[in-house]
Amino acid sequence: MKTLVIAIHPDAENSIINKRWMEELNKQPEQYHIHQLHAIYPDEKIDVVAEQKLIEQYDKIVFQFPFYWFNCPPLLKKWLDEVFTYGWAYGSKSGYKVSGKKIALAMSIGIDEEEYAANGKYKYTIKELTRNFELTFEYIKADYQPFFAYYGLEQDSSEEWIEKSVTQYIDFMNNL
Repeated sequence: MKTLVIAIHPDAENSIINKRWMEELNKQPEQYHIHQLHAIYPDEKIDVVAEQKLIEQYDKIVFQFPFYWFNCPPLLKKWLDEVFTYGWAYGSKSGYKVSGKKIALAMSIGIDEEEYAANGKYKYTIKELTRNFELTFEYIKADYQPFFAYYGLEQDSSEEWIEKSVTQYIDFMNNL
């Protein structure tokens, strides 16, 4: 079954790594469907029913985005708030439409991994900083999977560093 990749990047065309990951996924259209929120909703007016129908078609969903300001891009938060509604995603009469679906995060992160540690500059791990996603997906009874994070892009955005990420990203996607 195909994996739905919901890509959230406010400037995907000028992205270095997220754009490269999407290019690689596009080489396997039988395996991956990329759904770019900023391209589809430049005005950020989300078609909730269309998004819910899309989600219902897939058993594996990956949210791909750059991690910045210790969070996801605002459009992803808006999408979660509007799409995962009471009566559809949760609630006694919802049928839990996302229940059992494998859901994961794939994040590009500018800072080195060592900075995201109890003794690092930012005091918290990415696992701790993404706990809100884990709780959200558990709440709607989805099967939350370990995330993929690729660090250090602010210090090294060389072609070699980017290409190294591609192999790791595809391995992650293939092992969901």
